[in-house]
Amino acid sequence: MNINWYPGHMTKARRMIEDSLKQVDMAVEILDARIPLSSRNPDIAPMLAKANRPGLIVLNKSDLADPAENEKWLEKYRKSGVPSILFNAKTTGAKAKAEFINAVKKAFGEKTEKNAARGMVGRPIKIMVLGIPNVGKSTVINSLCGSKRAKAEDRPGVTRGKQWISTEGLDILDTPGILWPKIEDRTAAEKLAVTGAIRDEILDSEELAVRLLSILRSCGYSELIKARYKITDELPESDPDLLSLIGKKRGFVVSGGEIDTERAAAVLLDEFRGGKIGRITLDRSEQ
Repeated sequence: MNINWYPGHMTKARRMIEDSLKQVDMAVEILDARIPLSSRNPDIAPMLAKANRPGLIVLNKSDLADPAENEKWLEKYRKSGVPSILFNAKTTGAKAKAEFINAVKKAFGEKTEKNAARGMVGRPIKIMVLGIPNVGKSTVINSLCGSKRAKAEDRPGVTRGKQWISTEGLDILDTPGILWPKIEDRTAAEKLAVTGAIRDEILDSEELAVRLLSILRSCGYSELIKARYKITDELPESDPDLLSLIGKKRGFVVSGGEIDTERAAAVLLDEFRGGKIGRITLDRSEQ
């Protein structure tokens, strides 16, 4: 699968982020809870270290991810010394908002005390929200602010410039999603593609759907596939055959009795991304 992996505007966005780190107190890195490893840009931690800025990890879309894996990933990041919380930007309420703000204050902790000692009480904490495309950065900000202040859509590449938004003691800088120039792990690239971090227009949907089925099976979600597509027998050994069976079960039969696998692929990807197959985590915490 050939993926146009690093669009030109991301080079500009990366430079803008590096420059803007000087203007903020800390960074909040938004990850997709379904792929907490694959959605973490390896360039961000070195950028924060160079700028000497503390960080917080937010596992967004936690409502779509496997609950058991959510807890394991939280523990894993915390043990590595990185503060982290779960978040569901689409349905979050006052409790989750308070947890987010408290986590920011705790991660910023030492500097908050220093500011207080200097008499700088009540000064907003300036945070930068970072992440790859389509992990929900703008949606998280809108959830915190209680309104659509940041531009957000369920597709990558919507935010292209930086935006400042203020809410309850926080000045938040929204930034464009950035990928990294070279990826060594092909499976990680595929996971990014199936979750929508890379624009669908540059991908072969059938090939991507077949790879999704393979990953789902390897992660132990075969029973969820069977339940969603009403498959009572054992799943076919071949992933392309399984995609055809899904198309058949949905009635996507064209003239001559052939299965419209392109339509089946579109439905499979859409239902996975919408959480209709079940709560699924593709990056296992044992990795």
